[in-house]
Amino acid sequence: MVKVLVWNENRHEKQNEEVAKIYPEGIHGAIKQFLEADDVEVNTATLDEPDHGITEEKLAETDVLVWWGHMAHHEVKDEIVNKIHEHVLNGMGLVVLHSGHFSKIFKKLMGTSCDLKWREADDKERMWVVDPTHPIVDGIGEFIEIDKEEMYGEHFDIPAPDELVLVSWFEGGEVFRSGCTYRRGNGRIVYFRPGHETYPTYYHKDVQKVIQNAVRWAKPVGREYPTYGNAKPLEKIEPKS
Repeated sequence: MVKVLVWNENRHEKQNEEVAKIYPEGIHGAIKQFLEADDVEVNTATLDEPDHGITEEKLAETDVLVWWGHMAHHEVKDEIVNKIHEHVLNGMGLVVLHSGHFSKIFKKLMGTSCDLKWREADDKERMWVVDPTHPIVDGIGEFIEIDKEEMYGEHFDIPAPDELVLVSWFEGGEVFRSGCTYRRGNGRIVYFRPGHETYPTYYHKDVQKVIQNAVRWAKPVGREYPTYGNAKPLEKIEPKS
């Protein structure tokens, strides 16, 4: 059983009628619905809950954290970010969606600005599968096409991905690295681009399939975090004359 925690700011849904109509149960609620399966247990948390709904107890029982944020990155407490960072290094998976590229936790793990170009103009997006052997695109054809989405364009200021799985082309001409994986410590990280709040992107079956695959790929591998620091010798060290 993979235990997933879906985190969402849940601010747009409260402040924008258009978003509320698209996601009446919140973006986190929509993601929860398509992630739940016989082998996946899903809980949700939002920004305005105490400790943002992310306690040490919740993190301890979470295999994969799915993160959606946009307008309130700055409101996420640093101490919560530090807890998440520690859990990722110790093996918890992290799936970062859309504007989560600017979240404190993603920037901390990447060590870069994570900045990019963007435009809201109803661009068509075509995400090409550039690594068809990768598990996060199991069941996906040559590309995923989305009729309307927010454009993200290069340069995307991230470290070179460990694996580049999806590359987007937009109607306005831009391209973007939209499906990237990383390993930090024992943790696996996926960045997956689509999901602007004013579009029904999370009802797109191929988008859902990638996130479902990403959660299963990012689950902990069961290996303990390495031991660092001063170490006793494994063998007897003979005195040197």
